[in-house]
Amino acid sequence: MSYLSYPEAGATRLGPLPGGYHHLHHRARVGRGRADLRAAGAAVTEWRMHRTSGARVDASAPRAGDGVRVRVSLGVGPLRFAAPCQVVWTAYEQDRVGFAYGTEARHPERGEESFMVELADDGAVWFTVTAFSRPAAWYTRLAGPLVPVLQRWYARRLGSTLRRIVDEERGRRG
Repeated sequence: MSYLSYPEAGATRLGPLPGGYHHLHHRARVGRGRADLRAAGAAVTEWRMHRTSGARVDASAPRAGDGVRVRVSLGVGPLRFAAPCQVVWTAYEQDRVGFAYGTEARHPERGEESFMVELADDGAVWFTVTAFSRPAAWYTRLAGPLVPVLQRWYARRLGSTLRRIVDEERGRRG
């Protein structure tokens, strides 16, 4: 059963991103080689990247899978904002690992966000966040242009967090 609050489910996988939304695309190099791809892919799909970045994650499964419901919250005390989502697609492939979740009712935004880790031909491991969103709550409409700025900041934070996780895993491997 789908609880999504928008009709364009899967657009971050298939493209193009739909009109009428703010679009976000952020790409960061997080490692090199297949071992780093595995470490990054696990951190992304098992919610570790989000949790390590400071988000609280409550998920209906320990790993991203189609239909898994996720509640991500950021902030402190009365300034904590909860974002209920549902995983709309996953990729567990040889050179690509990731997923996308879409917004549910009561999410402050309406849209979809994907988190993908890919091994490039040159051996570099890249993390990409792709999203489309628009305000769904009075306070996100009121915040106006501040919301996309915060979304870009959070995407960069996820990239640097993932790079740090991969570096730590590489250190453990020796």
